[in-house]
Amino acid sequence: MRPKKAEKVKLFASLLSGEPELIEEAMERLSERFGTIDYLSPLMPFEHTDYYHKEMGGGLLRRIASYQSLIEPDELSTIKLLTNSLEEAFLADDGRRRINIDPGYLALDKVVLASCKNYSHRIYLGGGVYGEVALRYSASSKEYRAFEWTYPDYRESTMRGLFGEIRRRYAEQTGRGNRG
Repeated sequence: MRPKKAEKVKLFASLLSGEPELIEEAMERLSERFGTIDYLSPLMPFEHTDYYHKEMGGGLLRRIASYQSLIEPDELSTIKLLTNSLEEAFLADDGRRRINIDPGYLALDKVVLASCKNYSHRIYLGGGVYGEVALRYSASSKEYRAFEWTYPDYRESTMRGLFGEIRRRYAEQTGRGNRG
């Protein structure tokens, strides 16, 4: 069988910071590059790990934004490098990160996250970036399901429901609104 061109996917960004105004500013900068935001989650408390506390402090909030314009899946590594540069533009005077921006994409069957950290369940995308399928869509239950490695916050029904809403918009946008 000959290789087929991949279908375009829906880009999203997960922004994490203790400064709501910085999240807003970063979203504006991302919109300059990726266009109109077509879904915006509420600010959600991030209490699932203290991984970021030493660098970014406590009281962290997460916000998810998805973009109207679709992307090619192989753009994800370049987008991750761009979001890393944006994080660096917002560094504190002492060099600590003030915001974490993780891009990913949604397809009808999965949610993929980009990371610069390698683990056994991630595949190399290029440029020092890895991809991880964090959620898979179950046609029988009509919802996203987690894997054993899925981050705790992405396992929660609220987050899976949020991606279900983004999936609904993506399906309508691509003319596949009635597909599983």
